[in-house]
Amino acid sequence: MNPKTGLSQAQESPLTDTSNVVAIEDFVQSRNAKAILSNFSEQLAHFKQWRDDLAQAIADYQSWTEAQGLTDGEQDLRVYELIETLQSDKLTVALVAEFSRGKTELLNAIFFSDYKQRLLPSSAGRTTMCPTELRWDEKDGACVKLLPIETRKTALTISEYKRTPVHWTTQHILKLSSAEEVREALSEITKTKKVNIREAQELGLYDSRAQAQKPAPNEMIEVPVWRHVIVNFPHPLLKQGLVVIDTPGLNALGVEPELTLNTLANAQAILFVLAADTGVTKTDLDVWANHVSTVKGNSHLIALNKIDILWDELHDEAAVAKSIARQIEETARVLHVERKSIFPVSAQKGLVAKIKGDPALTDKSGLPVLEHKLSEDMIPSRHMLIRNRIVHEISGRVESSRALLESKLTDVNRQLTDLKALSGKNLEAIQKMVARMRQEKQKYDKELEGFQLTRAALSKQAQILLGHLSMKSLDDLISKTRVDMNDTWTTRGLKSGMSTFFAGTLERMEKVNKEADEIRKVVEAIYLRLHTEYGLAKIIPPRLSLLPFVMEFKKLEEKANEFRESPMTVMTEQRYVIKRFFITLVSQAHHIFNECNTASKNWFQAAVNPVFAQIQQHKTMIDRSFEALKKIHENMDSLGERIAELEEVRKGLEDQMKTTETLLERIHRPLAE
Repeated sequence: MNPKTGLSQAQESPLTDTSNVVAIEDFVQSRNAKAILSNFSEQLAHFKQWRDDLAQAIADYQSWTEAQGLTDGEQDLRVYELIETLQSDKLTVALVAEFSRGKTELLNAIFFSDYKQRLLPSSAGRTTMCPTELRWDEKDGACVKLLPIETRKTALTISEYKRTPVHWTTQHILKLSSAEEVREALSEITKTKKVNIREAQELGLYDSRAQAQKPAPNEMIEVPVWRHVIVNFPHPLLKQGLVVIDTPGLNALGVEPELTLNTLANAQAILFVLAADTGVTKTDLDVWANHVSTVKGNSHLIALNKIDILWDELHDEAAVAKSIARQIEETARVLHVERKSIFPVSAQKGLVAKIKGDPALTDKSGLPVLEHKLSEDMIPSRHMLIRNRIVHEISGRVESSRALLESKLTDVNRQLTDLKALSGKNLEAIQKMVARMRQEKQKYDKELEGFQLTRAALSKQAQILLGHLSMKSLDDLISKTRVDMNDTWTTRGLKSGMSTFFAGTLERMEKVNKEADEIRKVVEAIYLRLHTEYGLAKIIPPRLSLLPFVMEFKKLEEKANEFRESPMTVMTEQRYVIKRFFITLVSQAHHIFNECNTASKNWFQAAVNPVFAQIQQHKTMIDRSFEALKKIHENMDSLGERIAELEEVRKGLEDQMKTTETLLERIHRPLAE
């Protein structure tokens, strides 16, 4: 065991694998090091520009549909929701560590070095006491929002409290140029207070069974003043959509299951911070095993901080590099990760270097390499998610609009062919055409009655489908789960309840898929009939994919099982934590069900609305053609006018087709490198 680092070392043979350190040295020595230092900011800027461009393309599509009279109330609302989603989209990185690992100093180095001093409290004895978010929302201005610790007594989650700002205390930062004012506002993060044991138990912050000694009757317990803090700050990275979440160690993660179940699970990257002077301690390992490594689907990076303790002037650089490599090797072994996911850094030296404007020391601190890796891992995953959801949905809408234009253009071309063939013909021939058109109109008008009955039937099927995903359906399932748990709030009760809960969600999803397949078959049959009998464009209705939501429930189930089986839960059997976990689970389920319901409703509209728009559009064309033929029959001189009118309509439709092509190109435009 190395007495200085707390990590064991292999004594039999010298460690020769120094790949990470060599890579860092190569990076530091490269002429492009300074350029890569700002890589994170540049990549965020590119990603934000891509999102903004996509939002503008969607807005232009909406303006175009309004100009063409193709709008629909509910669909218009959905398009505006997509634009809002893009404009408010965030990239989230969560920093997780035990106390005194230098996590706050890392945040100071990355975000607040411009103030030439520490702003987030990171000195000895002063540390972050509650989960803290760094973000920027222009409408709130620079401020610190604080959620009182007493809110833990309620059944509301932090996510739900974020939607009710009345419960938060807000301290506005009036002078951003004043480091003292900013530091004073941020100092709230460290505040604690003393409460009696009963109060601490009501807050879920004290479990007598976990204590080695029985507490004295009048003993006071120190607890955080705040449950959650949001620092709304106009830092360039935050203004580009980055959100940084600082979680203060095992105590906070253990008593606030929402952090693991929701906050960490939804982050694009988790940065786990260790300290080179302590090594991987037992609590570090507990945090990693129970709260970090179990979170699936995002990037996991490890910052081995405080490497400056190994910068020994009595040793050459090769010896120091070997020592750092040994630390990386041992950390990788203990955590069962690849060495390339561990990044040696010195947050303290990085902060000093940035304050003093020392590029060489900045590079040596390892921060540029870590920032570069964060941008590499976070942005592509978020970009793919937006492409799979928003780009897929809006491009489907544009293609449906294009199909309607194509059908309209087909009708216009058919009319032009028929009218041009009338030139030189007698009134009897025109009269026969009028009679044929009248029969076609009567037939189609009768057909419309059947289509309307079909639409009504489809709407009833949609109501059944959406009923499986309604909040009432979920509340019924939650009530059944509570009965199976018998309100015991133990791990045994949790196991029974979770089995009921997740089996119920899967059953509902399967019912929705079945209903969706039936609806799609009916719509496909209508499209095929319109295509074969009336020559209209054949549109392929989209499939309803609930896989993303099924996967989200799978992740919830995994977290529930991990929580239930974790040694901490089994040993403490703490009613409060298990109850809080269930409340968080319910909140997450509400969110997923709501999103799933919205997605299903949007799918139904996307599948059904275009076909009935096509039906109505064809009726309008038949009516206009019939009226035009009657006019020509009465006055042959109007034939040329009608042909010229249709030629103009055709040209307009062709221009609109080009517009849809341009819109699709903009929507599918790749992210700039």
